[in-house]
Amino acid sequence: MKFTRARGRGGKRRFPGGTKLAFAAALALGLGGCLGYDGQVVHGYQLNPKTAEDVKVGSSAEQILVLLGTPTTTSTIGGDAWYYVSQVTNRSVQFMPPKVTDQRIVAVYFTKDKKVARVANYGMEDGKLIDFVSRTTPTAGAESTFLKGMFINLLHF
Repeated sequence: MKFTRARGRGGKRRFPGGTKLAFAAALALGLGGCLGYDGQVVHGYQLNPKTAEDVKVGSSAEQILVLLGTPTTTSTIGGDAWYYVSQVTNRSVQFMPPKVTDQRIVAVYFTKDKKVARVANYGMEDGKLIDFVSRTTPTAGAESTFLKGMFINLLHF
C-alpha cells in the first residue's frame, strides 16, 4: 500500500488540520514567554516603614541590629556607619536588560561610643546609581583593541 498526500485544487498540497494546530500551538508557546512578564524585582534590603520610625538618635548599635538586622555594608573610612541598600529594577520583556527604577540607601551613622548620631535616607536623586548586577569593575585608562595592540607591538621592532 502506498501513502500519498492529498492534493487540493490546482495540485497544491493540503496539510491535515492537526499540523496547523500543532504549529499554532508551538508558536503561541514560544511567544508566551515574552508576553505578560512582570519584570519588577526588588534587590537587597526591604525596609519596613514602621520599623524605620523606631530608629531613634541615641539608640545603641545592638538595638539597631535587632530592629533593622545585619547591614548590607558598613563604613570603614571616616567614621562608623551602617548602610542598608535596596534597589528596584524593571524590565518590560524578559530578554531586555533591566532598568533601575528606584534605589534607596538607609544610612545609620554612629558616634565613637556606638550610639546613633543620625539616620539618613538617600534615593536616586541624591547620588549616582550603583550597579549590583553587572559583576564588572570599571578600570581607569583607555580601552585597547587587539589590532591597536598588534600595531603598537610592530612599531617596537
